[in-house]
Amino acid sequence: MELSTGDVAAVVLYFLLVLGIGLWSMMRPNRDTVEGYFLAGKHMFWLPVGASLFASNIGSEHFIGLAGTGAASGIGVAAFEFNALVLLQLLGFIFLPVFIASKVRTLPEYMVKRFGGRRISMYLSVLSMILYIFTKISVDLYSGALFIQQALQWNLYLSIFAILTLTLVCTVGGGLAAVIYIDVLQVAIMLGGSSVLLYLGLEKVGGWEELKVKYMTSVPNTTYVNPNDNGTCGFPREDSWTILREPFHSDMPWPGFLLGQTPASIWYWCADQMMVQKALAAKSLSDAQGATILTGWIKTLPMFLIIIPGMMSRVLYPDTVGCVDPEVCQAFCNNPVSCSNTAYPAIVLGIMPEGLRGVMIAVMLAALMSDL
Repeated sequence: MELSTGDVAAVVLYFLLVLGIGLWSMMRPNRDTVEGYFLAGKHMFWLPVGASLFASNIGSEHFIGLAGTGAASGIGVAAFEFNALVLLQLLGFIFLPVFIASKVRTLPEYMVKRFGGRRISMYLSVLSMILYIFTKISVDLYSGALFIQQALQWNLYLSIFAILTLTLVCTVGGGLAAVIYIDVLQVAIMLGGSSVLLYLGLEKVGGWEELKVKYMTSVPNTTYVNPNDNGTCGFPREDSWTILREPFHSDMPWPGFLLGQTPASIWYWCADQMMVQKALAAKSLSDAQGATILTGWIKTLPMFLIIIPGMMSRVLYPDTVGCVDPEVCQAFCNNPVSCSNTAYPAIVLGIMPEGLRGVMIAVMLAALMSDL
């Protein structure tokens, strides 16, 4: 795909803004202190902290994974987003009062105060680093690379290296303040660009009611019948428009989701260094709690801004995004199993006009950088 002048300008402007915020944060007067570097001087009020919590959660893997799952099986994956709405308040009103009263700057430091000794804090730091690398950063880089491959046909390794370098310059030099200020910019870009895509997508498929009808009939030309249960591959699920699904035969039974996912989500939102440190940067407990309320509200938006566009992508491109024929899938996305993960790049490149495509590329770059 050839980028227009407007597309290039949008991407360049994004990089300049991010770089400018990073350089400005480097010149802050209290950056050289421990509290100034790790907690942004504890001068942040609720709005930037809330935006940063959201940006740290929503990465490029959400735009690829949530949209792809929406294309494949409907809105059930939105349960993860609504679950976070509740657990964020657990962070704000149960965990944060303890962390703030302990006057700690990091979770390993809290472990030292709570249990004594240094080995447990070292263990937590090393374990967290390993988990970040293998379960989060690697997924972010893959999903970001997938979008770049679909959108620009650029060399993946050079593109990823450039993004990592820019992230390094802006965050390591400026500390947590740079991260939070950049996250505010990135949330504005993500929400604005995704809202435009939602509007254009609904206009393209004929509105909300038409989407509900057309999604259930968005079937590729080639389908398969499973000889074991006579199920047909390629057809949307009957419960595609249900979030909490029945407990016996669905792909995500609600008891398993609530009992299995919730404990893991409690760790992610309430005991993960990346999330807790953002909240600790708030200048007061009230601001930290206001931030968790704000983030909880924003977490209702990915269903409409990411999952629904993925479903619209299947409606518009059933033979590629919804493919089940291994030969078709291999030819389209180099994956013989499924091409549902291309749902978001496909709809961006298919319906966004020149100029706005560059904005959406900036959205994906923002999501990737904010999650690293």
